[in-house]
Amino acid sequence: MRIGFIGLGNMATAIIGGLLAQGIVEPGDIVGSAKTAATRERRAAELGIAVTADNVEVARQADVLVLAVKPVFFPEVVAEVRGAVDDGTLVVSIAAGLTLEGIEGLFGKPVRLIRCMPNTPALVGEGCTAVCPGPRATAEDEALVLRLMGACGAASVIPERLMDAASAVAGSSPAFVFMFIEALADGAVAAGMPRAQAVEFAAQAVAGSARLLLETGRHPGELKDMVCSPGGTTIEGVAALEAGAFRAAVMEAVAACVEKAQRL
Repeated sequence: MRIGFIGLGNMATAIIGGLLAQGIVEPGDIVGSAKTAATRERRAAELGIAVTADNVEVARQADVLVLAVKPVFFPEVVAEVRGAVDDGTLVVSIAAGLTLEGIEGLFGKPVRLIRCMPNTPALVGEGCTAVCPGPRATAEDEALVLRLMGACGAASVIPERLMDAASAVAGSSPAFVFMFIEALADGAVAAGMPRAQAVEFAAQAVAGSARLLLETGRHPGELKDMVCSPGGTTIEGVAALEAGAFRAAVMEAVAACVEKAQRL
């Protein structure tokens, strides 16, 4: 199996790194293209993969072609490579906001297509990827993409109507989490803790809390209540967050991401 990546940015690099770390493919099984020579040279040195400036060459070689470019560049990239994509090529998109129908329309012909939405924690093997097969993708195609995307974290199939929500709650939310960690650290610094230690404590608390939820399967409200002793310090902090409309602000942020994705 030959996997081609058009675009070698952070997300493509995370996926490739996961595939290699899990031994799903060898470096010689991957070819990627990037606009700049500096990016191509860096990825070749880091990952040991074949690189080229020629998108069409990548498409010709690939059994699985991952389109890892920004949505704004999709029309020109697809126009460039569509002649090299045939019935034997499985196309995987990781662009936010672009629907299966819209992408196939750019190709101007039927294609085996699967739409994915990974997130940046894939860079450390803790990603969360939504997978949505197109109507011409086979069950084998779906299983293959779940395996490929699962190499750098969790991967789940969802209907396309939920892709914008998945993009917000998984793709965009790491930015919100980093803001929360920064704010927690700022609060600790204000209370006298050194900055580096405050960031470490805040980040580990968030990581550990997420792991506790995932491994116990308990409702987040139940886990929150476990920390809130009657008359204790934590419930005072929760009250302060509620006074600041913390949950409403987070929900509005997710809604804003969904609305933006629908406009792309």
